[in-house]
Amino acid sequence: MKIKKHSTRESIDGYLFILPWLIGFLGLNLIPMVATLILGFTEYDMLSKPEFVGLSNFIRMFTDDVRYWKSVKATLYFAFVSVPVRLVFALFVAMMLHNNRRGTYFYRALYYAPSVVGSSVAVAVMWREIFGPDGLLNSILANFGLPSDTAWLGDPRFAIWTLILLVVWQFGSPMLIFLAGLKQIPIDLYESSSIDGAGPVRQFFRITLPMLTPIFLFNLIMQMITGFTAFTQAFIVTNGQGTPLDTTNFYALYLYTRAFESFQMGYGSAMAIVLLIAVALFTGLIFKSSPMWVHYESE
Repeated sequence: MKIKKHSTRESIDGYLFILPWLIGFLGLNLIPMVATLILGFTEYDMLSKPEFVGLSNFIRMFTDDVRYWKSVKATLYFAFVSVPVRLVFALFVAMMLHNNRRGTYFYRALYYAPSVVGSSVAVAVMWREIFGPDGLLNSILANFGLPSDTAWLGDPRFAIWTLILLVVWQFGSPMLIFLAGLKQIPIDLYESSSIDGAGPVRQFFRITLPMLTPIFLFNLIMQMITGFTAFTQAFIVTNGQGTPLDTTNFYALYLYTRAFESFQMGYGSAMAIVLLIAVALFTGLIFKSSPMWVHYESE
């Protein structure tokens, strides 16, 4: 009986410890997800009672909304370009900072700093000023006698690339994860390969890359989700318009516009449901393909 009472007391203590997390999970995750799922099948302007409309939001989304498909195209382009470039750049810097030389810890902190502040409003505003008509970039080009009247944020050819560059600049998080993975690779493998005559390039492709594939899998999934849900950069840099010609009107930005500016919360909820399904499908495809390219040390 005493053992049972002690076990019950331990269970209660455990639930009390995780109570803040449970409240956050219910209030900020589970309940909003259920509400979104319900509202996706309604017409709701946040001022009147939701009206059930069935699948009409989804039908309208897929067949009637031209801007919706432009947002899908912009998001896919942004994610499929920025994620690989960001990961390659992060791995390159991690390789450079792998050796414990003098000043390495300072440079690691320095390179990680953009990831800490990169998603902030202040940095996005700074980015908008750098690429503005009278911004820093055009001033530098003028000093070298190059054309300095390019509207980087107003030209459909360049606008999305300014946002890709901003995201790639925030490579600190995947860099640190790659760095941790590099430290887990046994040094014996490099020493043995050196004895067999393998150079740095061969070691990289035969040892480093295969051993880092589990890290690549994790980073790829996390960065893909970040790319699909990109919002702050486009919202601040383009003043929430996704200009020019909707080339930077990312999915999350268009969802926000529909739900909170046009007061079409039902339509925005339907968009959120589709986004959740799309992210789940892409994540599933990556996991499905992982046996073909991910190498685990235990295998």
